[in-house]
Amino acid sequence: MQNIQYLLAQYGESHQHKTNKIIHWICVPIIFFSIVGFLYAIKLPLFWHLYQLNVAFIVTFFAILYYIKLSPSLAIGMFIFCTICLLIAHFVEQSGVIQLWVFCSIFFILAWIGQFYGHNIEGKKPSFLKDIQFLMIGPAWLMSFLYKKIGIKL
Repeated sequence: MQNIQYLLAQYGESHQHKTNKIIHWICVPIIFFSIVGFLYAIKLPLFWHLYQLNVAFIVTFFAILYYIKLSPSLAIGMFIFCTICLLIAHFVEQSGVIQLWVFCSIFFILAWIGQFYGHNIEGKKPSFLKDIQFLMIGPAWLMSFLYKKIGIKL
């Protein structure tokens, strides 16, 4: 497995334009949340106390293991972000205002339109077209900026 600094640098190569970066700060977390939300909507026939488990718990568990292999400190931030995504999905689902999958579909589509618009401005293709692994690196790339700002080393 490649190291985190290399992957972040590779990802950053196609994210230099200021507008594209701003778009990514908005759209990457929304896309990540939407995927967690889609998976959250898939219920499993397993219960923990009175709570029905879902696919999102399993997938985020493995995502955190992936981030731990890349950077244990970065994995902590990604764990917190995943937990926030799970909580938002839970609250949207419990609200009864809109079905979770519909809510996530709207935001997923709009965020991807934003992403491709940003890459059009950048003049470079999205990194994941080169390596699918970069779909997981995008959120870590943003987290790495937060870490740098508050002085946490990867």
